[in-house]
Amino acid sequence: MADTCGQVLLGSGLTVLSHPLMYIKVLVQVGHEPLRPSIGRNLFGRQVYQLPGLFAYAKHIIKIDGKAGLFNGLAPRLCAGTIGTLVHSRILQVSGTSQKAEEGSLQHVVNETTKEMIARSCATIVTHPFHVITLRCMVQFIGRETKYSGVFDSIVTVYKNEGVLGFFAGLIPRLLGDVLSLWICNMLAHLINTYAIDDSMSHTGEIKNCSQAVTGFFASMLTYPFVLVSNLMAVNDCGLAGGLPPYASTYPTWVDCWRHLSLEGNMSRGNSLFFRKLPVGKTYAIDQKRFF
Repeated sequence: MADTCGQVLLGSGLTVLSHPLMYIKVLVQVGHEPLRPSIGRNLFGRQVYQLPGLFAYAKHIIKIDGKAGLFNGLAPRLCAGTIGTLVHSRILQVSGTSQKAEEGSLQHVVNETTKEMIARSCATIVTHPFHVITLRCMVQFIGRETKYSGVFDSIVTVYKNEGVLGFFAGLIPRLLGDVLSLWICNMLAHLINTYAIDDSMSHTGEIKNCSQAVTGFFASMLTYPFVLVSNLMAVNDCGLAGGLPPYASTYPTWVDCWRHLSLEGNMSRGNSLFFRKLPVGKTYAIDQKRFF
């Protein structure tokens, strides 16, 4: 119990610190570009047009809503993090593997990854309604709405307008992304630790931890499109300006959203908040605080 409380406190602290970054990332993901492109230089020293990065975007939000504006949607996100940690910890405690496998073997990795997958999936399903509310609180910045003003009021709003299914908008791509990321990360780390790292090497433990971090980063890059599609579907056609034309297209299903982003070449939109180049073949002109 003490370990779980510690995880909740640590997770809450990290959530508060990282919230402005997530806030800006979500606004970029939905395509909100309120600032003009500027001239910068690429890695080769050539002048290129760049969209505003993290700090320029943060200054824009602070100018409109103050520093507190960077923390819109924090309350439901803290709820999601706390409940998710408790559910994840509980599932791991009650679950077990029927087969005993040698630690470090492929079977052991498969067993542990399966347990982790089940725990993460349960936590994601339980907390997804709070995730949806978090995203919608953030996207309100675009149209300056106040439709989602608190956790309980937002729950009532979602239920009245969309019913129970509204709480699970974007759940399927989010689950798929989490599962794929977990398996890719653990399988790649196992291959590297087994065939590329010699146990006789010094600092073997640190090297294996480093390989786990590297494979985790690689897996998150590969599965980022699922995160993008999930977030877009969570705010799609929800009554907010940021989820409706002309700011955003509306999609019947997440598969349609995926196809549309693929055709546009926007599957990595929002993945990086630094050195954001203009898409090839597109021009941007300011129009009602948005670029087209």
